[in-house]
Amino acid sequence: MTAGGTGVAPGSTAGAGGSGSPEGGWLRVHPASPFVRGWLALAAIGFFFGRDTFERLLQGGPLVDEQFAGRAPWLLLGGGTVLLLTVLGYVLSWYFTRYQVAEGYVRVNTGVVFKQQRQARLDRVQAIDIVQPLLARIFGLAELRFEVADAGESAVRLAYLRAEEARQLRATILSRAAGVLPDPQRPEAPAVEAPEHAVLTVPPSRLVGSLLLSEQSFFVVLGGAMSVVLSAVTENRSFYFYLIPAALGLVAAYWSSFNKGYNFTAAVSPDGIRLRYGLLDTQAQTLPPGRIQALRVSQPPLWRIFGWYRIQVNVAGYGTSGGSGEGSARTTLLPVGTHAEVLTMLSLVLPDPGTPEPVRIFTAGLTGLADPAGAPGQDADGGFVTTPRRARLLAPLGWRRNGFTATDTALLLRSGRWWRHLVVVPHQRTQSIALQQGPLARRFGVADLVLHTTAGPVSPRLIQAGLDEGRALFDAQSARARAARKRQSSEHWLDQVRQNTSVIEPAEAAQAGDPVPRQPPQTAGSPGEPGQRGPQLEHRQDPYRQEGPQHD
Repeated sequence: MTAGGTGVAPGSTAGAGGSGSPEGGWLRVHPASPFVRGWLALAAIGFFFGRDTFERLLQGGPLVDEQFAGRAPWLLLGGGTVLLLTVLGYVLSWYFTRYQVAEGYVRVNTGVVFKQQRQARLDRVQAIDIVQPLLARIFGLAELRFEVADAGESAVRLAYLRAEEARQLRATILSRAAGVLPDPQRPEAPAVEAPEHAVLTVPPSRLVGSLLLSEQSFFVVLGGAMSVVLSAVTENRSFYFYLIPAALGLVAAYWSSFNKGYNFTAAVSPDGIRLRYGLLDTQAQTLPPGRIQALRVSQPPLWRIFGWYRIQVNVAGYGTSGGSGEGSARTTLLPVGTHAEVLTMLSLVLPDPGTPEPVRIFTAGLTGLADPAGAPGQDADGGFVTTPRRARLLAPLGWRRNGFTATDTALLLRSGRWWRHLVVVPHQRTQSIALQQGPLARRFGVADLVLHTTAGPVSPRLIQAGLDEGRALFDAQSARARAARKRQSSEHWLDQVRQNTSVIEPAEAAQAGDPVPRQPPQTAGSPGEPGQRGPQLEHRQDPYRQEGPQHD
């Protein structure tokens, strides 16, 4: 792909901290970047060489005595030398770190002794994040991360740029990746950030409630109750000490989840789904349309009291980082939301549900059970094919929940009676399929069907399907995946979604049944048109909109 123009990133006059070099638009990051990244090393040096003075200050003694006076010159010399070498290393690191957006690639050169160049094709960029740790926010800086389909660490990281320049650079890369050419009369003009329309916000009170009703809270309360009983029975108070590390771990987990999920906001734009969240460290993600490989809606037992759900996704480039605190936040599409908000997010990920009754089918996937009076293995409400009755001994509680159904655009897999799960995989994102059967499953005539997508927290797996139904699904899903991939003829985001791009009303409006849609901002142009950010944000009939009372 050729991006067109000179490939100069926005802010070339300022150079993101320095003027752009004449070497084809190469620019440097902000001069304070290495100090923001390496502030901990500077703090460690100051503590090591100033420890004695700090301790004297706390103890209220004299800051200088005869012993310290004899060592002071050596401490100053050693500390000054180490500090000077560290600062020199930071300056050299900044000087040799440059970036460029040209010829369909974003490139970053780093390294003083051992040089490295990382690059990513713009049309293969899976997601772009703007990350602002607390210290970077104080200085008005931001890190830009570009994710590609390497299922590992970020392909390209730019740390740090001024926050406004980071947003402009993201807008430029998104427009190039979408296939929008620069204006031939103004090739160096910065791209205009595409408009957006907010669709939902998670209130802090709901976030706190979801943490208190989470699985870890249940097990901590259960462990506390067991400790009290054991202490009363054995008359040994030492059992209480086992609660201390559990309580500390729970507080740390609560804080991490609250810090990452605070002020969670989802918006839609022609560039994709935009997510913003964070209390101290803020992050702004942009997930392009069609780049989400798989989606899972889950509901812990205690969340059923309020009808809450969580949505997690697999995105190529995020890899298996979903287990860490930051990685889990990046793969979370909705930390806690209502039934209506789940349908809203589904409408963004899958604008074409492939069925005239998406609310009924997706609701059956979230809350439904097989109808015992209906056809064998058939869920009469949503058309889900469930585990046959002959295998109910393998899953006495979940056999009526375990099942699958397919629309014209996606495969739906549901499981779990108490911990409910619904996995949605667009047909074109199915990379391979495997049919697995152990000796016990062979005895009952069932098998598991495993779909392979990119790495992430979602593992699409159909549990205990009838053997005949599993084989039929294996063949049908393979054919659907091939046909869907043939229909996807372009890597450009806007080319893929220009017929389906829409703005869905906020969940609150959908719940209230407001017949008057909120008008989103408009943009002109179409994919490939120079200097424009098409397609237009236009309102259309939402196929996921609920009419009448909600199912929950």
